[in-house]
Parts: sequence; C-alpha cells; structure tokens
Amino acid sequence: MNYTISQITANVKKTLGSKFSARELDSQLFLIYEKILNLSRLNVLAYPDTKVLNSDYKQIVNIVSRLSKNEPIQYILGETEFYGLFFKVNQDVLIPRPETEELAQWIINDFKKATITLLDIGTGSGCIAVTLAKEILSSKVFALDISEVSLKVAHENAQMNGVKVNFIKQDILNAVASDLPVNLDLIVSNPPYIKKSEMILMQPNVLDYEPPLALFVDDADPLLFYRAIAKLGCSLLKPGGALYFEINESLSREVFQLLESFNYYEIAVKNDIHGKPRMLKALNYKP
Repeated sequence: MNYTISQITANVKKTLGSKFSARELDSQLFLIYEKILNLSRLNVLAYPDTKVLNSDYKQIVNIVSRLSKNEPIQYILGETEFYGLFFKVNQDVLIPRPETEELAQWIINDFKKATITLLDIGTGSGCIAVTLAKEILSSKVFALDISEVSLKVAHENAQMNGVKVNFIKQDILNAVASDLPVNLDLIVSNPPYIKKSEMILMQPNVLDYEPPLALFVDDADPLLFYRAIAKLGCSLLKPGGALYFEINESLSREVFQLLESFNYYEIAVKNDIHGKPRMLKALNYKP
C-alpha cells in the first residue's frame, strides 16, 4: 500500500503527539519530508494527497521510531541549520542552539566590515567559526577543539560552506599562549557551562545523545573554562581585543566578576530573545 502524505502525517501525530507539541511535530515532519521526499514545506501543504513510495515510507517509519526514543531529529537526519547555513552534525558534536546564533549575530554586527583575526574555542561542529568566516569576509578564522572527531566534522562543515578555517587540536585547559595564534581581534567561546547538579533539569534527548564533554562542568568549579580562556585571552588578544562568551544564565554575575579580576573592561552581559542573560562581551586590558 502506498500511503499519502496526509495519511503519514496523521499516523505520525498519533504516534508522537504525546511527546512533542503540535508546533514541534509539524517542524519535524517538514524536515523529514524535505530530507526523504525532497519536498518543500509549500509542496507538502499544497499536495497532501501525494503518494509516497514504500521505500521512502519505511525510512520515515524508522525516523519516527528513533524520535520515539528521544533521539534528536538533527542527529537522525545528520544535519541542521544555523544562521541560514547547513551543518553536518552527529553525536560527537553539540546541536547548535538559537542562543548561539544570537551570539554569532552580536559578533557579526560588531565586525561585519572589519578585517580581523579570530579564534573560536571549543568549536564543536564549527557552527560559530564557519558562520563568522562566511559573514565577515575580511576575516582570518582559527578554531580549536580537544576532540579529533569534532574537528573532522567542523572541517567538513567548513568545506561544505565554502570557507577557510584553520583548525587546531588542543586542550584549552592545558594550552599555553605560545602554541596558539596571537594578536587576535577577538576570541569567542561557547564552553561547557552546565553544572552537573542541573542535569536533572535536562531533557532525555540531550542527556542520552549529546556529548557530555561539551556540556557539563563540576559544581565545585563551574567557571573552569571561562577562567582558562580569560587568562589566555590576556596574552592572545590585542589590547582592546574582544572576548565573547555564551554563558549559563545562572552564572552571569560570576563570569562578569571573573573577567573584572583579569582587568577586562567594558564588560557587557546581553539577554537572549527570552530575556535571559546568555551572552557576554569584554575588552582586553589596554596597558
């Protein structure tokens, strides 16, 4: 039997309706139809009686089964969108979040027409580094990560989006300034910042599938990565160079005070679209 799109949609909503909101489910269905059937949202809505090949239907059933086990749609499809660009993702890298897009937008607004050299620390999928290389045309971009497999994904994303990024394998907690690019105009990082005690607040699709190395820090020292990056930034950034962080909304005051202790100035915390303090910018000390 060849099912129509409308029949498949109804079946999927019956199967997954208790796990996702109607809006989430519609969004996921459009992504599935685009990936498997090569149909746009407009075509899906305009031609709901289109019959689906049995082979394609089986793929859709498999995807729905994986969704029912909390696997993120981005990992299932192997890709996601960030700042209008497509990125490959798998369980070795975090799924890019909307607040990270807002951080990238902040940097682009500040440096869109500038000639700059920048370093993205903890690049993961490369979403920040690749986006900045794409949007800030006169930029030289470096991106660092401890994970070889993450760097492989990030390199593929740079190639796929037609930009040059210089990738560095390094543990930022043990890095020394002499091993890294210097005289930088900016450093950006979305480091691990979720305290392990906050794990109970996380959804299964995050806890069971996304890499814990990129997410969690010990409650005893939640500023571990911020401290290491801020310290290195003093040596790597030009005087007056900018440091941008994505931050835990519950730690904005602590990160602010940390940067003050390293003599950064013009420190600014910015709220995300939901009004939560999720981004921070500071300038390196001018002697």
